[in-house]
Amino acid sequence: MISKGEGLTASERYLKALCEHSFLSLWSYTNIFRQPGNELCDLLVIVGDDIIIFSDKQCQFPSTDNLEIGWARWFRRAVHESAKQLWGAEKWIRRYPDEVYTDNKCQNKFPTPIEINSQTRFHLVLVANGASEACKKVNGGSGSLEINNEIQGVSSHTTPFVIGDLDSSKSFIHVLDETSLDIVLKNRDTISDFTSYLIKRGKFLRSKLNIKSDGEEELLAQYLKLLNTDGERDFVIPENITDVYFERGIWRDFQKHPQRIAQIKEDEISYLWDKLIEEFSKHAINGTQYYVSEGGFLDVEKALRFLARENRFTRRVMASALSEIVLTTPSDRRMLRVIPMHHDNIYYVYLLFPYPNFKPRIDYDEYRKVRMSYLEAVCMVTRLIKPDAKFVIGIAMESGLNNSNSSEDLICFDCSCWNRELEEQAQRDQVELNILVKPNRVERYSSEYPNINK
Repeated sequence: MISKGEGLTASERYLKALCEHSFLSLWSYTNIFRQPGNELCDLLVIVGDDIIIFSDKQCQFPSTDNLEIGWARWFRRAVHESAKQLWGAEKWIRRYPDEVYTDNKCQNKFPTPIEINSQTRFHLVLVANGASEACKKVNGGSGSLEINNEIQGVSSHTTPFVIGDLDSSKSFIHVLDETSLDIVLKNRDTISDFTSYLIKRGKFLRSKLNIKSDGEEELLAQYLKLLNTDGERDFVIPENITDVYFERGIWRDFQKHPQRIAQIKEDEISYLWDKLIEEFSKHAINGTQYYVSEGGFLDVEKALRFLARENRFTRRVMASALSEIVLTTPSDRRMLRVIPMHHDNIYYVYLLFPYPNFKPRIDYDEYRKVRMSYLEAVCMVTRLIKPDAKFVIGIAMESGLNNSNSSEDLICFDCSCWNRELEEQAQRDQVELNILVKPNRVERYSSEYPNINK
């Protein structure tokens, strides 16, 4: 069983809940320590090369007639102190990746190895709670802190409720408050969507442009509306522009747009993918998996990491495909679907495998073994007919909707181990088990923002 903190304060517990919703429980850990009694950070998320460090501070904005003095006091406690913690945590993890613990006695190391290399990306997120109501009273709007990248350095942050770059010589720190944290994490609620936003945000705010925004949500709306030349969400600004101002109301208007409303509706099915990941994760964390490979927890985490790295749009596509075959396949029929991804040469395989209803019924454990063996064969045959595959991810479950038993199996086949022996075995399995001998090609088109004029 994996040891996990619960959060020491109300704001930490809320941050934990938000992050477990967005990044899921297998990769989100609260109250991380570096030495006994010495906390490293409030929350840590590690998925592959992406390391997100959160510092969360709850500091009530001072009640004072002098707004500048009140801001200075709040900023020092809620922002400056947290910034030092974040930079210190990044430095520690870079230097001592093997000395990161999930308990205050430092008896339980972080459950997955932390590998620091040239591909590692650190994302520092500072959650400063306690000023939103005061900000709303002074500036109006949602209470989200304003942004001005012309403010450089901690000592320059003298204008109340305005955040710039805390230290341009160090890793960029993304400062969020209780209002903007909610908006960002609920609208960039996958590891890929969130880190992509942070990367583009940091690059944008450290560009040569002079940037002002009436709040984080206005910045986010601009990001979500446009694509760069690589087809990625980004802050796309005409080349002849030097000063950029995102005024209040951009987010409100964006949320009301018919295509945005349609997108939110279409994305509802994508959370089936999240539930599937969480179901596997629950058993991995509690050590209750039915089948455990030689690598144990680390093998499960690696396999689930592929599922977790899919963004919200691809989760919609994947969940729709899974839902379609689950709803249309009778309980006595086998169904197989192979879905190629347009990134990293990954192929997903869905297998619906009927549990025999004839008497005497076979033992369910025996059925699971047969299903797992068949799923392994399917993954091998997929590599056989798709030689460009680097990884084949297999997911199996019962056929039909009305099953007294219900379970899921997961396999991650690393195609780098492919050899002549495996190829010959796959060729035999393809013929003997009738796997993908004459597959039917099915094409579906989907857009992140649905065409509402159809």
